[in-house]
Amino acid sequence: MQHVEMTEAAGPKLDRLSPAASRLGAAFARPKVIAVVCVIALAGLGWFTLGLQAANMSMFDALCSAMVGGSTSASGIALVAGMWGAMTLAMMLPSAAPMILTYAEIADTAARKDEPVVSPFMIAAGYIVVWFGFAAAATLAQLALTRAALLDPSMASASGLFSGAIFIAAGVYQFSALKHACLTQCQHPFPFFFANWSTTPRGVFKLGLRQGLFCLGCCWAMMLVMFAVGVMNVVWMAGLGIVMTMEKIGIGKWFTYALGVALIGTGVALVGLSVAAHWPGHAI
Repeated sequence: MQHVEMTEAAGPKLDRLSPAASRLGAAFARPKVIAVVCVIALAGLGWFTLGLQAANMSMFDALCSAMVGGSTSASGIALVAGMWGAMTLAMMLPSAAPMILTYAEIADTAARKDEPVVSPFMIAAGYIVVWFGFAAAATLAQLALTRAALLDPSMASASGLFSGAIFIAAGVYQFSALKHACLTQCQHPFPFFFANWSTTPRGVFKLGLRQGLFCLGCCWAMMLVMFAVGVMNVVWMAGLGIVMTMEKIGIGKWFTYALGVALIGTGVALVGLSVAAHWPGHAI
């Protein structure tokens, strides 16, 4: 009897299907499983796309050269937008895993009670829409920065002062009230879901949008660091992605503040080196 109860608790029984189909159906009837698949698949897609793009840097060299000349084509802009879209998937979706899995935990409990639930894919979709909006804005920013000669043809910063200013701004933002308000929402999504729970796809999509905005408010400044270190710098992509994920799992304010100090220190050093390099009488 105990074995039967445990089996029933593990998932629904689909007696009329083949054993393989029954196992598959039981797995995907569990929102938590769908959430895990969603995070892994979409983040993997982002990193795979970035890998393909990084392997063909000649396209981006030609694209940025065209940007400098002011003759960027629509296809070129779309290419850069696709790069930023893949970057947001690769860097930000893993950091959303705690939020998506929290939703899945609640939905899973509701499903066990035969209450209506919506797939975690919907909340992930709302979250992704927000970051794709950021990707579009970043694409326009990259176009403007390249034409202003602040980014070179390899999409790296062409100015130490510019790089330093980005690092300092990102570091200062780590101490802001808005940063911590948004980070708190990212670290503790359960109260938000409890107060705003919805059982319709549209409502759950809106939950994803709002969580995406919290995440954007938490991480936008850190994402802009990519302009300072090189837009296609995969090492920095991975590093910043890990750091933002660590922030969201709730290590503590000390970690956020330490990041702020490190970013400001790096920015000050970059500014100092740039000023020293152009100082009158600097040794050749």
